[in-house]
Amino acid sequence: MKSRNYAALSVIGALALTACSGGTGAKDTNTSASGGADATTIKLVAAEYSKDNTKAFWDAFAKTYKEKYGYTLEVNVISWDNLDQQSSTMIQNNQAPDILNLNAYASYAKDGLLYSGDEVLPAAVKSDILGAFQKSGTYQGKFYGFPDLSSARAFFYNTDLFAEAGIAAAPKTWAELEDAAAKITAKGHVGYAMPLGPEEAQGEFSMWLFNNGGDWKKDGAWTINSSENVDTLNFMKSLADKKLTQNNPAKTNRADAFDLFKSGKAGMVVGFSPLAGALDKDGKVKYAVAPMPTKADGGTPQTFGVTDYLMAFKKSNNQKAVQAFYELYYSKDQINTFIEKEGFLPVTTTGLEYFSKNDKLKVYLDTLPNAHLTPTDDPTWDKVKLAVQQNLGAALTGDPKAVLDKLQQTASNGG
Repeated sequence: MKSRNYAALSVIGALALTACSGGTGAKDTNTSASGGADATTIKLVAAEYSKDNTKAFWDAFAKTYKEKYGYTLEVNVISWDNLDQQSSTMIQNNQAPDILNLNAYASYAKDGLLYSGDEVLPAAVKSDILGAFQKSGTYQGKFYGFPDLSSARAFFYNTDLFAEAGIAAAPKTWAELEDAAAKITAKGHVGYAMPLGPEEAQGEFSMWLFNNGGDWKKDGAWTINSSENVDTLNFMKSLADKKLTQNNPAKTNRADAFDLFKSGKAGMVVGFSPLAGALDKDGKVKYAVAPMPTKADGGTPQTFGVTDYLMAFKKSNNQKAVQAFYELYYSKDQINTFIEKEGFLPVTTTGLEYFSKNDKLKVYLDTLPNAHLTPTDDPTWDKVKLAVQQNLGAALTGDPKAVLDKLQQTASNGG
């Protein structure tokens, strides 16, 4: 989840500090089970969510971590554009950080490189994390992908363009969405901004397929070319064919679709809380946020959720320092501060309570506990996601079923 991309965690506080054996600090002279002295310095490689907040938070965190536990935290914040490559190179060169902030973890869990939650997370923290994120962070029955923050998608619409087109309310079904897009297009605007370009095609498609009863996997098996997903992609193609979207949605990235909406040129777009923050800051577009329309009349709206992970690599004698890192991060004054400043959403039950004070987040918070995530718990997903990003847009000028069949084959062959 990138700040170009993809608001707030929890109230663990003091009970996190007593739930784990790792709060002894570097001044403890005990030796580890492997016989050496406990590590007193660990390294964090973190994603840059924003230039204004991310590094400032982690630098302040490192200072508190040192004062409270006696450990030193080396902080390395890397932009999302370079994070995958740089972190992969570190790990291939046997120079993995102790803590890595990334949007995928399963391949490292598969290779036995990570600590599980049972080894480094306070019990109170683990029980507080929302079920959807525990599930996404679990590989072969063990919790490895510890969420740092989340986002969830919702349906944004321009209230001025709706009024101009004579549309009284947000659409609740796909038929109503198509009708609204046609009316807005007739007024000379873009009806629906559809990003199926390579930045995050899997995110846009997820939001649609989840609202037609589809999924990427069901019962452990890949279902990319299911009848529901083919039906979904055919409908999305029909919107493009009828010129109800912007030009060339197959090449449009999410940031470009957001720009169309922020400029007042598009009537509807799937967005998330950072988009709302940008719109509020600009103050140029009047908008409202609603649940995503569903294919069937009377269907229950579903949302696509995203989280990133703070995974911990097993390294010689670093377990106590890693435990202390999580005790501090998941404490109320740390995690809430980080997520609130970055503008994202919680991953814990107590975080939901904390952020419920913000009425603008209600549409996200109401759906977040039951959010659908992409199958990041499958090591194959990284390669499938890349294939989706590079190839899904071709369905808008070709055969949706053929495109999904090919993606299904990619997934079934292990990427």
